Amino acid sequence: MPIKPIEIDKLSNKCENIYEAIVVLLKRARQINEEMKVEFNQRVEMLQPKVFEPEEETEQPQINPDQILVAQEFEKRPKPTEAAIEELNKGLLTYRYKDEEPKL
Repeated sequence: MPIKPIEIDKLSNKCENIYEAIVVLLKRARQINEEMKVEFNQRVEMLQPKVFEPEEETEQPQINPDQILVAQEFEKRPKPTEAAIEELNKGLLTYRYKDEEPKL
């Protein structure tokens, strides 16, 4: 998989500095990754047959072709980091600082 270089100036223009941009991208990429995990697990869970009797340990696990198709679909999707960079460049990301002291 080739690595796509990105211009640091474009990222630092979206935030106050490059370090802030990296933190914003990191947090968004983690969110996207978690969303993808949940979606993948839900879709694979729907495809697995319900087993009511215990399986023998000598049996080979069954490979479901639908599960392979779902896995291939997820492999074709953009990586979470790439998606986060795309969102930041398009201005779709908003972020805020945590309040250091609660205002009374």
